[in-house]
Amino acid sequence: MKPILEKIEPVFGSSFTLRAFHESQDCNRPSWHFHPEYEIVYISNGRGKRHIGDHISYFEEGDLIFLGPNLPHFGFTEEVFEEHVEIVVQMKEDFLGEEFLRKPELQGVARLFQRSRQGLSFGGGLKHDVGQRLRRMLDMGNFDRLLALLSILQDMATTSDYEMLNASGFAVEVNAQDQDRMQIIYNYVQGNFQDEVTLDRAAQLVSMTVPAFCRYFKKLTRKTFSQFVNEFRIAHACRLLGDEAQTIASVSLDSGFNNLSHFNRQFKQITGSSPREYRKSLKKVVF
Repeated sequence: MKPILEKIEPVFGSSFTLRAFHESQDCNRPSWHFHPEYEIVYISNGRGKRHIGDHISYFEEGDLIFLGPNLPHFGFTEEVFEEHVEIVVQMKEDFLGEEFLRKPELQGVARLFQRSRQGLSFGGGLKHDVGQRLRRMLDMGNFDRLLALLSILQDMATTSDYEMLNASGFAVEVNAQDQDRMQIIYNYVQGNFQDEVTLDRAAQLVSMTVPAFCRYFKKLTRKTFSQFVNEFRIAHACRLLGDEAQTIASVSLDSGFNNLSHFNRQFKQITGSSPREYRKSLKKVVF
């Protein structure tokens, strides 16, 4: 998919950008986009989807994400239907000077920046603690806002309560070519994953033969097209399993699987647990 280069300019008097969006506004861009800035995204509540590079998963009860530069991603709130606030911080690696991350006091933050190149999601108390601090930053002057950001980065650097999203190797260059085909492919899967998705149709949409398309897709995403479709469907199923009123068989059908046994096998293979085990694990989470 062709990620759109998003140009980000800090406001006058600030070395980074800080923006807040409400559900009634156009939050994080729904388009497939990227930018050279590091990005912190806080979503106050609600369930939604993460699609970062070749990584697809769902979050529950809001999220706190830290992304490295040039990681293509979709907006994180397009499927969040609950009332929510989204706060976004974007900064260049050298936003405080070329020697910034080489200072001995900031070695933990330097390692955080390095880990973020694979995409990070934070949980537990830190997630909402940082969210509250980001909210307060909106009303601060530029100097206090900078100090608050440094404090947040330090806490993100020292916590053990985070998940590596493993989206590494998918960062793109600004002059990336032939990514427009992937935008077409993604739109096709997104619009049809609950029904029939075929190799023939995907290849036809990008004017390629099936063998050429398979080689192209595997080279770009490091997985087969069928793996990508199944992961997309299982990510959707993970969200549906949060609704206890919906049976596992119904979740299977709503996620594009016509065979329950096949759904169970794919779910176990991709998530490491059965749909029933995954549903039980959701009940154990205390927010």
